Amino acid sequence: QKDIYFISGESKEAVQNSPFLEALRAKDLEVLFFTDPIDEYAVQQLKEYEGKKLVSVTKEGLELPMSDEEKQAAEEEKQSYDALCTRIKEILGDKVEKVITSDQMIASPCSLVTGEFGWSARMEQIMKAQALRDSSMSSYMTSKKTMQINPKHPIIKELKTKFTADPNDSTVKDLVWLFV
Repeated sequence: QKDIYFISGESKEAVQNSPFLEALRAKDLEVLFFTDPIDEYAVQQLKEYEGKKLVSVTKEGLELPMSDEEKQAAEEEKQSYDALCTRIKEILGDKVEKVITSDQMIASPCSLVTGEFGWSARMEQIMKAQALRDSSMSSYMTSKKTMQINPKHPIIKELKTKFTADPNDSTVKDLVWLFV
């Protein structure tokens, strides 16, 4: 594999069961589990190791290896879900920065990822737990969340069907709020 993938969390059990790992497992890619708070600090400074880039699986912009056919299919799928993504963003308002389709999940309907820049969700958690934290720093270092939807999941497919039938259906709005 060309990158070193990692995920951080409170415990091995928590990261092992993460929906962020579904596609990586399916593609048989190795992922480092970071469970110590110091790992978060270290990985912010260590961007690569022996020429391989360190990539967080919980941040936006994760690109998994794909064939040309898979890329083409993903692009077509993305275009067919653009209207639904826009509607979900309208419903959620400023709770999320944007809504996109993703191939990172297999069994989960959606996930929230942090922006490519700024703190990861784990780092935000660590910083909130600090006794002498500077609250002014956390306002600009907390990253906006991006909702990723899984276009292959039955719930998302049904949501798209309901949205296509009636864009103002209250069921669509209710289902979207259940995701967050």
